[in-house]
Amino acid sequence: MNSTILAWLKTLSRICGFETADSFPPGHPYARTRWEAAYFDIASDVKPDEIERRICAAIANTPSVFAYITNPTPRMQRALLNVIHDRLRRQPGAGATDLVLLLINAYASDHVTEAVPGLRALICNTEHEDTNLRVHAILELLVGTPRGLDVIDM
Repeated sequence: MNSTILAWLKTLSRICGFETADSFPPGHPYARTRWEAAYFDIASDVKPDEIERRICAAIANTPSVFAYITNPTPRMQRALLNVIHDRLRRQPGAGATDLVLLLINAYASDHVTEAVPGLRALICNTEHEDTNLRVHAILELLVGTPRGLDVIDM
């Protein structure tokens, strides 16, 4: 009986926006995506598309917050890829290593949907390589990705 009441109160609290969201609502296609609520401050009554937009904006402004997202959506990954692209454009050959490492760490989970075809396979195939070689291989893949995928062109 108590668990039913607590579940109902939790649902009511979420619907009213009294909580800070740390995931998409149940039943959402990316329900496995989680984030540290302290870094994003999103009320629980915000619609899923708006949640994703806000998180992508946070990534664009402060890319290091990507580290606090588990199972990022493809749109969140593309936001990080856009920041990588901007850094490479400003400083070719430098400045994007830390962001690529964030991407590699995100793909440690089997539940991450690929934002770029072949990225997961490349990360798995270079698992035992030196960090710099892995980063370089991933940047080569991203540079070679067709422009229509909104990834990186140099």
